[in-house]
Amino acid sequence: MRFASFLHGNVQGYGRVEGDGVVLPSPAFASACPTLKAAIAAGALDRFEADPDKAPLPIADLTFAPVIPDPGKIICIGQNYRDHGGEDGRPPHPPVFIRFADTQVGHGAPILIPTETGEFELEGELAIVVGRAGRAIPESEALAHVAGYSVYNDASARDWQRHSNQLTAGKNFPGTGAFGPYLVGTDEVPDPQRLEIASRVDGVVHQKGTTADMLFSVAELIAYVSRFTPLAPGDVIASGTPGRTEVGASPDRHLKPGNLVEIEISGIGTLANLLAAAEG
Repeated sequence: MRFASFLHGNVQGYGRVEGDGVVLPSPAFASACPTLKAAIAAGALDRFEADPDKAPLPIADLTFAPVIPDPGKIICIGQNYRDHGGEDGRPPHPPVFIRFADTQVGHGAPILIPTETGEFELEGELAIVVGRAGRAIPESEALAHVAGYSVYNDASARDWQRHSNQLTAGKNFPGTGAFGPYLVGTDEVPDPQRLEIASRVDGVVHQKGTTADMLFSVAELIAYVSRFTPLAPGDVIASGTPGRTEVGASPDRHLKPGNLVEIEISGIGTLANLLAAAEG
């Protein structure tokens, strides 16, 4: 199953993706689960009830919101691929930092290049959306706590990342984290360690990798993160980004207004965003 969060007119909603449309929830289901996050928390995605009186909304007419517009937590993992900072072997623990929910935009929305940076770069990542609450979740049970997966562009102001030994400042400018287009259920992604990731700028591949090369698997990340913070339905873990191609590692890799960035993950979809200059 696939789900999307969106704006249609001035109304925020969500629904199940079927073909080139999004099926809306019935009034009773929407009353009980007014948001996708609420439906996840209720464990209701597999019993989604469609509205028989409304036709599916064409995907082409929707303004996508971030898949989970208001996650309680966005936990980001750094240098989690063998070809991105992992050349010296696996560290003892995953590097962790935080992104704030109000920095997110949806599929098709502009990503805003901060005026304060001259080194703005993409980072294509597999996003894990928590489905069941838990604390100190055993690795053997971790995947049962996943509602589904999506695509994340954890774009970075590199120069601001270097202001301290924490990455937070470079990751939290407004409009810099893109998330979508869909939440893809675990029924469609039975093994999250067998996915291909490619990041493109104006059609040119800047990153290419496979989740098989993660230093810490999805299950290991859930187990580790849940040891220091309780995970709740709708929380998001951005699982790290693969290394860059020769083009993506070149001196001109920094993003500019007008660039089209696409992050594609096999079996999940393509997150696409134009780059624009932030105001002021």
